[in-house]
Amino acid sequence: MANASQIKALIKSHYDNDYTRFDTLSLQLAAHEATLGHSSLALEVKRLVDDSKKNRTVESINSKNVRLYNNTIDELFIYSRPMLDMSEIILSTSNQDKIVKILSEYNNQEKLKKHGLKHRRKILLSGHPGTGKTMSASIIASELHLPLYVIQIDKIITKFMGETGAKLRQIFKMIEMQKGVYFFDEFDSIGTDRSKDNEVGEMRRVLNSFLQFLENDNSDSLIITATNNIALLDRALFRRFDDILYYDIPTKEEILKLLKLRLQAFTVKFDLDGVLAKASGLSHADIVKSCNDAIKEAIINDKKYISRTSLLNNFEIIKESYKKISEA
Repeated sequence: MANASQIKALIKSHYDNDYTRFDTLSLQLAAHEATLGHSSLALEVKRLVDDSKKNRTVESINSKNVRLYNNTIDELFIYSRPMLDMSEIILSTSNQDKIVKILSEYNNQEKLKKHGLKHRRKILLSGHPGTGKTMSASIIASELHLPLYVIQIDKIITKFMGETGAKLRQIFKMIEMQKGVYFFDEFDSIGTDRSKDNEVGEMRRVLNSFLQFLENDNSDSLIITATNNIALLDRALFRRFDDILYYDIPTKEEILKLLKLRLQAFTVKFDLDGVLAKASGLSHADIVKSCNDAIKEAIINDKKYISRTSLLNNFEIIKESYKKISEA
């Protein structure tokens, strides 16, 4: 049997995505088992390593060398390995419960399959910009130890008839072959209501294609889409999703939690409850930016505490910028 050091090294190489190290350690274990007379186990481990190498080669070919017109499929995705957890995001109780359910069902999918049930894996996120939709997708990927692929919508939609549909086909082929969390941000570009008078025929065909791909997808990947305005989406989309999460501007309670979370590394000499009114109406991202700017000011001025005036000024600057945009 493997000793504690070998087990820890195996686990570390796995989470570091160090395939070469993982293969080497696995083969060392196989050799050790062979010297103990466990030849069947040794051969099985070696076979698993060999099969894994072949699968990785196929994945590499499909994810990096498939050509779409003059672009590779790589250019349609932004790949990352998020390292976040649920404690780093402030959500409504409803959305937190829904994300926990998504994670739980994914981790217990085999149990569900035995009863003819499927776990939630097609999710729609709707709400104001900066309220946590992208971060939620990152946390789901991180908690499930899956890569996050952000689909670049602007690279999918082109002026040439049929090209957008072809790119969507390749994306869903990737979803099928490479397990991960696939995030379609600014989904309005694809999912716009087909009944709108100004919708051109090509975009209607694109949406029809997307609906068909989404409905037929039975992969192990999670598909998450996000929109800032759910009213723009085609009604036919909703039944294709396993769950819908609604995001809104944070409540006073959520603002307080967010301020405490972001400012916890610094001394705060004022009552945070006293600044909630000034932060009201701002998004999660706006509040985080205001906190970060106050922190930077403290660091630059060699202060160990956060200035109440600085924080309030930052809130006001963001509100003023929104006011100017609305008046333009």
